[in-house]
Amino acid sequence: MADGREDAPETVGRALWRRFRSNRLGYWSLMLFLGLYCLSLAGELVCNDRPLIVRYQGDWYFPLFKDYDERTFGGTLPIRADYHDPVVLAQLEAPGNFALFPINRYYYDTLDYYTALEYVPSPPSSEHWLGTDIAGYDIVARLLYGFRTSITFALILTAAGTVIGIAVGALQGYFAGKVDLFTQRFIEIWSAMPELYLVIIFASIFDYSLVVLLILLTLFGWMTLSDYVRAEFLRNRQLEYVKAARAMGLSHWQIAWRHILPNSLTPVITFLPFRLSAAIMTLASLDFLGLGATAPDPSLGLLLLQGKETLSAWWIAMSAFAVLVLALLLLTFMGEALRGTLRTDSRELPLPEGA
Repeated sequence: MADGREDAPETVGRALWRRFRSNRLGYWSLMLFLGLYCLSLAGELVCNDRPLIVRYQGDWYFPLFKDYDERTFGGTLPIRADYHDPVVLAQLEAPGNFALFPINRYYYDTLDYYTALEYVPSPPSSEHWLGTDIAGYDIVARLLYGFRTSITFALILTAAGTVIGIAVGALQGYFAGKVDLFTQRFIEIWSAMPELYLVIIFASIFDYSLVVLLILLTLFGWMTLSDYVRAEFLRNRQLEYVKAARAMGLSHWQIAWRHILPNSLTPVITFLPFRLSAAIMTLASLDFLGLGATAPDPSLGLLLLQGKETLSAWWIAMSAFAVLVLALLLLTFMGEALRGTLRTDSRELPLPEGA
């Protein structure tokens, strides 16, 4: 006893986390991935075409949260202030005034009218660290916001597909019999529908919307996972602790939720990083094919498309490709670490009672 108390036995959760941390590549991949995603969520503080804070003639202004008239800062037109305008900048930089700008002074849809660019797309420079695309947008800003869009889309799509897949697979595996038979026939028919053709049809009917795309992809994205959950439920429903729970009079919901589901989540957790990777590539592929985002929406797929169409501007395709490869590599390393963490042949991992 180091502090006068007996050491508490290690829980399953702590054992899993310890084993995951022991895989240094997977652990640091998770930390880097979370760091990059948090940075993208705070993108307005890093890449923006307006100051974060302004002190002008003794008053404080917060352009990040509110639009101000150009006349507020000494301009002459009743329009939203353009903080790249030399006239406005001269007022903000005058003695007694102060403006705190982000590290990169460009938003993903900011056109650079004032920097002396000979042509677009322009190569990397001190003003545009990774250059500009074919429309003159800053690539650093478009990568940052495109990464945020891709990861957020992938997280929502994965979460929705996982919930539906678990629900359908649990229903099949727990009740089995006719429920399993008819549901399996429905899945076979549903999976035979041409998903890409449906995406093309919807893209021609509706205006581009991430919500519509999410709904459409979610309708097809749950079937693979449901097969694994179904198999786990079919196996676990025959174990002794489930029979004991039935003998105690527990309801079907209590047995499935409290007893079978926690012991059936190993394949679900293991496949999550790989499902995220697939969702990221799906969005990038649809944008690349012209079935998703359109300019000036931030998109990694659009940058890849521009790089293909403008091979002389090598920095466009290389930047987008590097971000996609980095994201997919990090998720792959995390998935391999999870797979090793949840393996069932290790003697280090304590199991819960009845498992």
